[in-house]
Amino acid sequence: MPSSLKRDNLLDSRKTKNNKMGSKTQKIKQGKGSGSRGAEALLTETAVPAIVEGIVGRTGAKGEVTQVRCRILQGFDKGKVMRRNVKGPVRKRDILMLRETQIEARRIKTKISRGAFS
Repeated sequence: MPSSLKRDNLLDSRKTKNNKMGSKTQKIKQGKGSGSRGAEALLTETAVPAIVEGIVGRTGAKGEVTQVRCRILQGFDKGKVMRRNVKGPVRKRDILMLRETQIEARRIKTKISRGAFS
C-alpha cells in the first residue's frame, strides 16, 4: 500500500472520529439547560424602572440584603406594588431597574428587633 493511501485512510478515520465527537458536543450545546426553563418568558428585553416606596427590613445571613416595597413605573405591570430584595445601599424614592417584574420576594419572618427598621 503506498504511503499516500495510508495517510488518506488515517485522515479519514480521524475525521469520522472527530465528526462523531463533534455531533455529540453539538447536541449538548443545542439543548437548553434545566436551570433556565421558562426564564426567557419572565425576562424582558429591557429593564423596567421601579421606585422604592418603603423599606421592609434587612435579610440574608449577615443582613446584607434589604427588602423593599417598590412600585413599577412602566411596562406590563405598571402601577403594581411588589416586594423585592436589593443588595447594596438603598433608600426611599430610589429608582430600581428590574429585569423581571413577575416574581416577588418572600416575606421576611419578623422577630422583635431593635434598630433603624423596627
